Amino acid sequence: MATLYDLPLDELQVYAPPREEPHDFDLFWQNTLATAREFPLDARFDPVDVGLNTLDAFDVTYAGYGGQPIKGWLLLPHHRSGPLPCVVEFIGYGGGRGFAIDWLLWSSAGYAHFIMDTRGQGSAWRPGDTPDIPDGANPSYPGFMTQGILDPKTYYYRRVFTDAVRAVEAARAHPAVDASRIAAKGGSQGGGITLAVSGLVPDLAGAMPDVPFLCHFRRATTISDRMPYLEIATYCKVHRDKIGTVFNTLSYFDGMNFATRAQAPALFSVGLMDEICPPSTVYAAYNHYAGTKDIRIWPFNNHEGGETYQAMEQIAFLRDLWG
Repeated sequence: MATLYDLPLDELQVYAPPREEPHDFDLFWQNTLATAREFPLDARFDPVDVGLNTLDAFDVTYAGYGGQPIKGWLLLPHHRSGPLPCVVEFIGYGGGRGFAIDWLLWSSAGYAHFIMDTRGQGSAWRPGDTPDIPDGANPSYPGFMTQGILDPKTYYYRRVFTDAVRAVEAARAHPAVDASRIAAKGGSQGGGITLAVSGLVPDLAGAMPDVPFLCHFRRATTISDRMPYLEIATYCKVHRDKIGTVFNTLSYFDGMNFATRAQAPALFSVGLMDEICPPSTVYAAYNHYAGTKDIRIWPFNNHEGGETYQAMEQIAFLRDLWG
């Protein structure tokens, strides 16, 4: 049974720790994205018959980091008139895009819904279809947290975050999508990716980071004994001489640093008994978030957060955002 092991709620609500931000943070990401955009986006949307009469499904392929092909789904309400607001969704750690019928909520709410497959993942709880090229590695079981961690240029999440920005660009490329009304969404790892996109895409319309992962690495790796943060702690336990290098790399990928650059209205969530993404790490990103923001608190919940309760809050949030 999970317990309240982190800071008390009144301390969480003002917890805004100093950020470890490298001096070239912005330049690093500007160069990374500029290099990715040297490759044509080449977004392809192939219709797929999934046997449902209420939506149109498309098997998506577009060029992500290094011009490498990234898979996804685009789901549209079958009955629509004019371009639609779009929810671009990112997936939790270890999961893949699965099947189009796994993702029915947002098209049922009347929005376009773009789901990005996470490169290399999709073998822990939902299948994925995107290898982590260039080595052609098939989607595999975690972990990914320490791949290339000795240099920000080679770190795994440099590729993933770039793929995510390009996912927004791919969604905007479809004529059924209103390019001015894009909201990023995701839970856990998907929440961390959402924060990265919020900081890297200046004209994003909204953000919904749900129990976000990849925030405040320094604290997370010292108070959580659960995977995936434990992957980093275990690496540092073995590579005792690399700890400074590890945390320097992670500073380029910390949700707190993206949050300070984010301007889109945001709805967060936190589980106060979350042992995987400790509440203080969520609040560290939330309290540094520069845009208009709100948070839903689930006092007795672990990493599952609010689940359907949170989904209903998100529906209301987008309704207020887009009318």
